[in-house]
Amino acid sequence: MTSPGAALIAGVDEAGRGPLAGPVVAAAVILRHDRPIQGLADSKLLSARKRETLFDIIRRDALASAIAWADTEEIDRLNILQATLLAMRRAVLGLACRPAIIEVDGNRLPDFRVGIYAPQSRAIVDGDRDVAAISAASILAKVSRDRMMLAMDRLHPEYGFARHKGYGSAEHRACIDLYGPCPFHRRSFSPLRRQQVPVSQPSP
Repeated sequence: MTSPGAALIAGVDEAGRGPLAGPVVAAAVILRHDRPIQGLADSKLLSARKRETLFDIIRRDALASAIAWADTEEIDRLNILQATLLAMRRAVLGLACRPAIIEVDGNRLPDFRVGIYAPQSRAIVDGDRDVAAISAASILAKVSRDRMMLAMDRLHPEYGFARHKGYGSAEHRACIDLYGPCPFHRRSFSPLRRQQVPVSQPSP
């Protein structure tokens, strides 16, 4: 259990700000002081297998965790920064308990206030590398988003989402040129704003 009287601290991170397709996913994690999780690190520095292993451990051993996202429509309507902040806010509000302090990777903070709930919050550059709870959040967000992209790949295998996870690889851009965008593509991103072809429908 967490020490009596200890302020609950949540770490928050996101995955998927840069891709041309798919949601931006955020996670919030409150770790137990008496149950440290070994091997936590920035998700980008871990293998896919290690992330999957840690995902299950974090979900099992953390005091609380939550995963949320903003979808493609919200990204196009709000812009990617505001959609990211929205996903982070949703993740924190999805926690089973309310943290007193919220630490967010990066240099921008969402507004986490709801009614009388007004937690302290701070942005930490490289927090996913230096703060265990943020590292845990980065792993949950990355694994969750990758799983979503695998599901999208089953609907639209022609784009290769399972391989590039929606990022703007040469393969992905070539597929967009060939097939046009699908409903999971971010139309507000510059490579897709230039596309004038109809939206691709799911493969039969």
